[in-house]
Amino acid sequence: MKINISTRFVSFLVLFNIFSGLAQEITTNRTIPNNAMERSPIFSECKDADRTTLTNCFYNEVEDFVFENFIVSERLLKNNFQGNIKLLFEVDASGSFKTIYIDAIEDELIQETKRVFDAFPKVQPSTYNGKPTYSKFTMTISIPLKSRGMVSKETLAKATILYDTTKKLTELDSIIYKKYDNPEFQSHLNIPFSHSYYAQFDRSLNQMGNNNHTASKPYTYAEVSQYYDLKAVNDNLKIKASSWWKKKLLNENMVEIKGDDYWFTLNPIFDLQLGKDSRSDISYTYINTRGINFRGGLGTKLNFTTTVFESQGRFADYYNRYAESIRPAGGNPAIIPGIGIAKEFKTNSYDFPLAEANLTFAPSKHIDLQLGYGRNFIGDGYRSLLASDGASPYPYFKLNTNFWKIKYTNTYTWLKDVRPEVTLERTYATKFMAHHYLSWNISNRLNLGLFESVIWNNTNDRGFDASFVNPIIFYRAVEFASSARTGNAILGLTYKYKWSNQINFYGQFILDEFSLQDVKEGDNSWKNKYGYQLGVKYYNAFKVENLLLQLEYNHVRPYTYSHSTPITNYAHNNQSLGHQWGANFSELIAIARYHKGRYFADAKITMGTRGFDFDTTENSLNYGGNIYKDYDEKRASDSGVKVGQGNKTTIFIADFQGGYLVNPATNLKLYASLIYRSFDPMKNTATTFKESTNWFSIGLRADIFNWYFDY
Repeated sequence: MKINISTRFVSFLVLFNIFSGLAQEITTNRTIPNNAMERSPIFSECKDADRTTLTNCFYNEVEDFVFENFIVSERLLKNNFQGNIKLLFEVDASGSFKTIYIDAIEDELIQETKRVFDAFPKVQPSTYNGKPTYSKFTMTISIPLKSRGMVSKETLAKATILYDTTKKLTELDSIIYKKYDNPEFQSHLNIPFSHSYYAQFDRSLNQMGNNNHTASKPYTYAEVSQYYDLKAVNDNLKIKASSWWKKKLLNENMVEIKGDDYWFTLNPIFDLQLGKDSRSDISYTYINTRGINFRGGLGTKLNFTTTVFESQGRFADYYNRYAESIRPAGGNPAIIPGIGIAKEFKTNSYDFPLAEANLTFAPSKHIDLQLGYGRNFIGDGYRSLLASDGASPYPYFKLNTNFWKIKYTNTYTWLKDVRPEVTLERTYATKFMAHHYLSWNISNRLNLGLFESVIWNNTNDRGFDASFVNPIIFYRAVEFASSARTGNAILGLTYKYKWSNQINFYGQFILDEFSLQDVKEGDNSWKNKYGYQLGVKYYNAFKVENLLLQLEYNHVRPYTYSHSTPITNYAHNNQSLGHQWGANFSELIAIARYHKGRYFADAKITMGTRGFDFDTTENSLNYGGNIYKDYDEKRASDSGVKVGQGNKTTIFIADFQGGYLVNPATNLKLYASLIYRSFDPMKNTATTFKESTNWFSIGLRADIFNWYFDY
């Protein structure tokens, strides 16, 4: 028989390190999580043995039966064959022996091993909690065969030799490997935030009476597993596969190791897209991303993940223009929204590397601390007005506290302003942000959240101001006392109301600046800088299992998120930290998501009105849409300020996507998408002009972060 050693290398390694000791040694390897056998299987010869010797009696009987019944062929005997047979066998709940895995160089040894184990008599099965259950064992059979007596003598002789020669064993010999059973599903590791993936368990997390908090994202596996059985869903999605390559491609992590109180996985990451933009003269669009993800856990309290991407790509013309419009100082041609600074690549393409990481420590069930480089999101909707994941990744420290009906999230971040005006000696300006979010489940139906954020820069070497480190302090008061009003403070409110287990209402309100006197006058003062969100979700819509319908309206007044000192605006890397459109807009979004087994389909319709600046020689006024402009300079008006003022533009975007989940372990999807975009300004300018685009793409991607193409 020809054995493909490479395809079984991981299995051999595990078996060899654990069981390469004495010939015919048998070791238990229970597969029932967190449990141990009350009693080993019992041969009739062992029925009178007491509990302390029962297990040894079982081992001895198995060894003796194999020695007495195993027949080595004449051919192997004549050739003085020497080798080992590695096997995994099971005694099921009825007491029958079954071979699960056998490895040997010669096929006839595999067949003989099967024959011998099929000939085992039925025994009394193992028990757990007094009930019959199955148990698994591993065994090494040495050829030539040796009886237990011979093994004992050899063991004694080896022990004497080791003692006499003072030979030392290495620590590698004692490493223990266990069957990988997806420990990440119970870990404090972050679940990669993808709207499409999160929608699959959103209903389970939003049932009436659940004392969980859904606004602060990304979630951890431990949070979700309380309400949604991730492991069971993953097991149900598995496809029957016999070969190693098929298992890795369709069901499992590429490398998965579990040991004594630790685990880790290693996976290649792909995002390969090919498409066509109807408006472009270039023949095709594409994304070519290759990456690697490494994650794991050390004990139950410490988890980590890191991902490195190397990407090249070219997008639809409208998206390329937007990426180039937010280019950084220093000559790089663009910033890819949500990714980061891009370099030139060949003709009309970009090279945009990306790295993300997170280290989580959970010292108790009430607290977890995260040190990361990535993105965060606050809200129950598709958009967030408070903290969105539409900007480039940034370094952050996050403290989550759960108790009673409260979840309290503190986040401290380091941000960049990459405009030429603040770039010094090719170094981008640094600014800092601290925000906290208090989520309170007032009743089985109603949740309220309070949000506060402050952004400040490094003027006078202020650095990260220790005044904001205290997690239970009010930022606006501290900022007033810490500086001459150079910081930018924002307040927010969220709500969620569970009308039923099928229908949830949600919303947000953001307050950047507010003048009660101007509100009383009713003249739509520019100082009334606020925005709001209203949304509803309908789970299992029209009694169709796994169909989610969502309707969301967002409205943000002009000059919101901006500041008199642009460096302290609510932005990072020339991208808004709130809604991706910045300010001066209204937007209605309708979303449908459906999945069945490994198949999925998403549809999204976006209709909006935005007010752009004309930015012409004749009209260079600031109408409040560009959050990187000083709101005190060239402000269009002090009163009569309304959403859509300036170059009023109507936007319509239809986004359809469907496909097949290739591997649930990495959320690898094969898909096709079609985006239709209509952009109709009141007046055509050099940067804002009427156009319609059809953008079709097909691809294979690990859906582990959100791509936003709706600009």
